[in-house]
Amino acid sequence: MFKSKWFRIGFTLMVGVFVAYIDRSNLSIALPGIEKDLGIDGSATKSFALTGFLIGYALANFFGGFFTSKLNPKATIIIMVFLWSVLQIATAWITSPVTLIVFRIILGIAEGIYLPQQFRFARAWFNKNEITRGTNIIQFYGQFLALSLGFIILTPIFNLLGWQWVFYITGGLGVFIVVPMFLAFLKNKPDSSDADQNIPEPEPEPEVSKQKISFNDLGGAPFLLLIFSYFTNGMLFWGITLFIPMVVTSLGYSGMSQGIASSLPYFLAVILAIPVSRYSDKTQKRGQIAAFGLGIAGVFLIVLPFIDSPAGKLALITLYIGCLASCFTTNIWSIITSSVKKEAVGPAAGVINGIGAGLGGTTAGFVVGYLHGYTGSYVPGFAILGIVAALGGLSVFTYTKIIERRALTQ
Repeated sequence: MFKSKWFRIGFTLMVGVFVAYIDRSNLSIALPGIEKDLGIDGSATKSFALTGFLIGYALANFFGGFFTSKLNPKATIIIMVFLWSVLQIATAWITSPVTLIVFRIILGIAEGIYLPQQFRFARAWFNKNEITRGTNIIQFYGQFLALSLGFIILTPIFNLLGWQWVFYITGGLGVFIVVPMFLAFLKNKPDSSDADQNIPEPEPEPEVSKQKISFNDLGGAPFLLLIFSYFTNGMLFWGITLFIPMVVTSLGYSGMSQGIASSLPYFLAVILAIPVSRYSDKTQKRGQIAAFGLGIAGVFLIVLPFIDSPAGKLALITLYIGCLASCFTTNIWSIITSSVKKEAVGPAAGVINGIGAGLGGTTAGFVVGYLHGYTGSYVPGFAILGIVAALGGLSVFTYTKIIERRALTQ
């Protein structure tokens, strides 16, 4: 089992993403305690603290995918995990809001360099009929299991032990679990001993003149459509995720019920992803499914202001995240890894995630935070995010049609 690519690449990198998302979302749980101890006041400071990670993440993804494309992916991600995990532990000792923001920016830089590397592993180990399931195991399940279980696990830790222990525990996971697993099991690419694992056919090495990644290697002008679709997804996803523990509190949930309510949208995403990913691999209609996910998520958020019941609002938010993640998130990385040139997978993932998750999430954080400060409610900001979703769905749908036409003419 330990030599199977589904374990050594799929499961092992999934654990890495699990811890990465625990580390990037733990501040949403710990922030009320930090506010009290450090005297943080004002929506702008809170927004900078919550989005500081995304600022560093955007820069590192955008540039890191290019600068690290020739580096050893295994060594790169091990160093990054160790760096950000030690930083998490150090966060428990902060004494000022400025230090917190700086630490979150550095965390974003480390995770931003980390993320493009995992798709280099996926491209090397999974063939075209496995790529949705392979990238889902690595990225999707790691991400959403962390968000679903993380709020349930970390909320009682925060309530019982205090905010410092949230960072001690999440940092320790990286140092004592992820780094040893990566050292033991990760392998950059298959060799002759892996010939029985149905690995992709080897692709010819690019000529020397093409070693430098060009815009055409990323797909040319249509690649901008993919970037925009992920930007809208970043706004939608992080606009909710950064604030969800505080949102459910404003809806009347507290204690353990707050942790469970915060986790519900991500549990639904995990459940729905199983049939959706199988259908995607079977039909190869990844772009259409991704476009549907963005569109229907937008509808749920647009309807949100017209629902008075707290339970009804939570149900719409749960359906929104569930549909967005299971349809869009399960397919977008398969679209990327299968539609750009092999040597451009890391840079493409970095550019898309940097602009999408980083810039899109940062924009959403300030929009939702500002409107909450102005209106006293999170709902107006969420409704604006819903309007953005329709354009993102149209964008990824158009990209898919262009790529399909290109394939027919080649």
